[in-house]
Formats: sequence, C-alpha cells, structure tokens
Amino acid sequence: MRPDQPLPGLLSPQALLGRVSDRLAARFTGVFAAETVHRHVDEAYRALAVTASVAAYLPAITEKFAAEQLTAVAQARGLIPKERPEVLFVCDHNAGRSQLAAALLREHTGGRVGIRSAGSRPADSVDPNVREALREIGLDTADAFPKPLTDAVVQAADVVVTMGCGDACPVYPGKRYLDWNVSDPMGRPLDEVRAIRAAIEVRVVRLTAELTRADSAEGESGVRSQ
Repeated sequence: MRPDQPLPGLLSPQALLGRVSDRLAARFTGVFAAETVHRHVDEAYRALAVTASVAAYLPAITEKFAAEQLTAVAQARGLIPKERPEVLFVCDHNAGRSQLAAALLREHTGGRVGIRSAGSRPADSVDPNVREALREIGLDTADAFPKPLTDAVVQAADVVVTMGCGDACPVYPGKRYLDWNVSDPMGRPLDEVRAIRAAIEVRVVRLTAELTRADSAEGESGVRSQ
C-alpha cells in the first residue's frame, strides 16, 4: 500500500494525519513544536503503510506508534522524566517472540516497568497463534501490532532484549543488552507456540525479579539518604 493512497470509506490521508498531529501536538505541548510532531506522525504513517494489512486501521496505529516514538525521543533527550525502567524487546518481525515477551512482562510487572517492542523486519500483523496463546492465559492483544525498530526506542530503553534479530539492533553505551535464545513461533502450531510462551515466561519472571530488586534498592537508598 502506498503512503499517499486514499483510505476506502475514510477521509484522505492528509486530513487524517492532520487530526492525529493536532491531538499529539496538544499532548506534547511544551515538549515538542507542532512541526516536529507533524514530522513524526508523517514518518510513522509511511513506515507502517509499508506493511499495514488493513488500511482502515492505519490511522489508529499511526497515532499510537507516533506517540510511542515521541515519548521515546523525549525520554532519551531528558525532556520528560523516566519514572520507571524501560524495557525494549526486539525480534525479526515483532509478530511473535517480542509480542509474547512484552505481554508477559506487562502482566508480571503490573505497570511498574515501561515496555516496548519492535522488529527489524516487521510483519503485517501479529501471528494468530501468538494472539491465541496469550488470550488463553487472559492477556489481551487487541491493541498489539508490529512496529519497526527505531533508534529512538533503543536510546530510551534501559534494558534491550534481543531474540533472533542478529546485529540489527544498534548498540549504545550505558544500556543493558540481553539475548534470549528462543524459537520463533511464527507459523508454528498452537502447541509449539505454548511451549515457546512458557520458555519466554521463565526468562520474563527472572527479569521481573531483577528489575523489581533494582527498583526497591533505589527506593531504599533514597529513604536512607534523606
């Protein structure tokens, strides 16, 4: 799908992007100029349009992706505070392993950790058996969609977990990098996806314990220093 192609039954892309830009410019008032927000929205739309499988969903996921990118840029530049550790999961397609890991960590940490995921070669949709494997343990993936990997989300992360994406992830000093060697669930039967989910959850539980210990230690240090 071309980025400038009209969306069936909807407003023109330009009108839709204008509305998205206006909403995000209001949300990021005092952080970014309106022109910067508009540029990020346009870049998000063009990046997602390459793989979007359903054109009607493109405006909604563009707004979510652009908001995520703007937040990451602001965090990396120190324009807004990071009130919790940020974890980034990266795999090839952001349709299997990284989606499983993100959903599981979100469940285990209960909002105490910022979580993003991305793919070096994003697919057009999350694998249906990955969605089912998460749904059957009560985790909703209705809002999940594959996103391209950008420097912004890497720079904003405190921990970067790679899963089979090779050297695609840029390396920045001061960040913790982990590589989880787990099988790719894309196109696998549900039973195999369940096994991969279990293997990822073991690692997620371990990471959750490490992150919460670090957070508790910082909090205790702050109390003692007062």
